[in-house]
Formats: sequence, C-alpha cells, structure tokens
Amino acid sequence: MTTDFEKSPGWLDWYAGPSRPRFRMPEGTVDAHCHVFGPGAEFPFAPERKYTPCDASKDQLFALRDHLGFARNVVVQATCHGADNSAMTDALRASGGLARGVATVRPGISDTELRELHEAGVRGVRFNFVKRLVDTAPRRDLQDVVERIAPYGWHVVLYFEAADLADLRDFFLSIPVPLVIDHMGRPDVTKDPHGPQFETFLQFLRARPDIWCKVTCPERLSVSGPPAVDGERQAYRDVAPFARRVVEEFPDRVLWGTDWPHPNLTDHMPDDGLLVDFIPHIAPTAQLQRKLLVDNPMRLYWPDTD
Repeated sequence: MTTDFEKSPGWLDWYAGPSRPRFRMPEGTVDAHCHVFGPGAEFPFAPERKYTPCDASKDQLFALRDHLGFARNVVVQATCHGADNSAMTDALRASGGLARGVATVRPGISDTELRELHEAGVRGVRFNFVKRLVDTAPRRDLQDVVERIAPYGWHVVLYFEAADLADLRDFFLSIPVPLVIDHMGRPDVTKDPHGPQFETFLQFLRARPDIWCKVTCPERLSVSGPPAVDGERQAYRDVAPFARRVVEEFPDRVLWGTDWPHPNLTDHMPDDGLLVDFIPHIAPTAQLQRKLLVDNPMRLYWPDTD
C-alpha cells in the first residue's frame, strides 16, 4: 500500500489477509457500509480532512467482496474526501450495477451534479455529527440539501454518538426523508443493553417507521476486543446484545456492512472474515439473516430490482 502522501501518525492500514468466513451468507448479500480511499494519486484527499489514510481502491474493495462472498456493495463517501465524490462514484460506475453510493453534498450543488450522482448510483447523503470528525454540526446545510435530494427519493444517513442524541433527536425527527443511522448511534457497550441510554436510542427508532439502523462496526464499539471464543469465532461479544436487540425489534429496518477499510481505528485492525462470523450472533435465524443482508438493503438501494 504505497502512497505519495503522508498518512496520519499511527494510522492502521486495513488487514490484507482476511480469513474466509465460516458463516455462509445468503445468496445476494449486500455489504451495506464500506468506503474507498483514493488512491490518493488519482483521487486526492480533501484539504480540510481530519485524517490522511492509506490507499484502499475500488479494485481492492471488489476483491474483498468476492473473497468474503458478498454480491453487492453500498459505498459511503469517506470524510477524508470531503464533498468530492469522485472516488466513490468511480467505484460505482466500475461495479457494473453491483454498487450503490451515499454521497457528501453541500448546499449550492447544481442540478446537473445531483443528476450525475443519481445516474452513477447514489441513493443517499451522509451528514456527520461526530464532533471529533467535523468542525460544526451541519444543521442548516442538511436542511438545504434535503430540499434538493427529496425529488430523487434519496435518504439521509446520520452519524452521531449516543451522548449527543438528546440534543439532536427533535431535529433529526423533523427531517422529511427516510433516515439511516450509522453504527447504532455509537452506544456505550459497557452499559446495560436494556438500560436507559440504549432504550433512548430504541425509542428514537420507534418514533418513525422510516428510520433504519446499521448494526455495524463491532470492532469500533467493542471494549472486550477481537479475541474469538474457542471454536465459535465470536469476537466483539460485548456489542452483540445491543445489535441483536435492534435486529429483533426492527427486522425490516436493519442493515449490515463491513466498514472496510475501517478508518480511524487505533488499537487493532479487524479480520473482515471474523466480522462476517459476527452476523449469526446478532441475527440468529435464517429469516433474520436474509432480511438484514439481502431483503432490506435491496429494498432501500435497488428498489426496482426483481
């Protein structure tokens, strides 16, 4: 992974030798949350970025897709590229229809640019409310952008941390398009999955029937870490009770993805095969697995596909 730019100090590159999962995913499974970084020489990173990653190209993403057994991808615009969606849309166009995208869009984007994003396969926009990753909470920007994307039938992806939900809840519920919540709103997994903090998040999901949730990133949320239980490969076991609650209560509104190439991790880089083997611990039945991995992402991102 050679680069002609200087990576952020301590940056962990993605794991290049993922194991093959033991869990057999249903045919047509979608990796509904992943990214591409550059390559930086072809798609420069944004001057305002908060981090400089390693390269993680579309070809490497598609190789991982095939190795793990996915059929499709949803590529989410990485914050290191700002509002220049070129790397992401290049991946969509190269996928032969097997990838959809979530863009970063700023107010003032032209009608032509929006149309080109839609034609490339973009079906949503993402707004980041994680304070360590953005300079300001983009409420006004979001309101302006929503007016522009609503005619396309797009949704809004929201990234925030659990401690900030109380201040953001009413604003989020006022957004007049479907919402997709990244990484379960980043719960504190040292707390009780049946306790008041996570119950507040579940109440937020109950408030509207068009709020979706990604039960993703156990490697990002876990305190217990990646060691697998002998014979079971059940890593990140402290996250599983939280994700399973969401899957079982909202089986038609959950999504799952790898988060490859796992930006901004500081303590370890996960084995993506082990992440796939986490799935049956949060979706224990074949019916739940099919909804999570196939039916739901297809309905949200490929609604016209038979």
